[in-house]
Amino acid sequence: MKYQMPFCSQCGKQVGAADVYCASCGARQPVTPPRGPADPFSGLSPRAAAILCYVPIVGWIASIVVLAADRFRNRRDVRFHAFQGLYLFVTWLLVDWVLSPMFHFMPGPHFPFSMLLHALILFTWIFMMIKASQDEVYSLPILGELAERSVAER
Repeated sequence: MKYQMPFCSQCGKQVGAADVYCASCGARQPVTPPRGPADPFSGLSPRAAAILCYVPIVGWIASIVVLAADRFRNRRDVRFHAFQGLYLFVTWLLVDWVLSPMFHFMPGPHFPFSMLLHALILFTWIFMMIKASQDEVYSLPILGELAERSVAER
């Protein structure tokens, strides 16, 4: 694509693209309004958006962004992954903030239940990233049902 120089609106001589006044006649050139901001999600495929919702620990950010984006408003599968990713992160927080402290106050020898639960959630995040990369909508027990309800409420 070849770039063409604009012409003066008064005398017709060539002017630079950034010129405010014509160098020949001095006429003020019309200003073209700047284009609006580009859609930041225009290059993001639905599959990539779904995968990002399951990135361990930080996937909740992608989930919120996907749920707020107009581009994915009508994509039921992507919204399902976003809600399920959010609920999986909430599960992580419950284990981290509620269950882990409870295990520390129990008397007797401690089996690392919280580490086991964290490992299980981490494995689930990775498993769901693989399922989302294969364009498969896999519903986790309990969390998948909550995600389905959330998508259906709209």
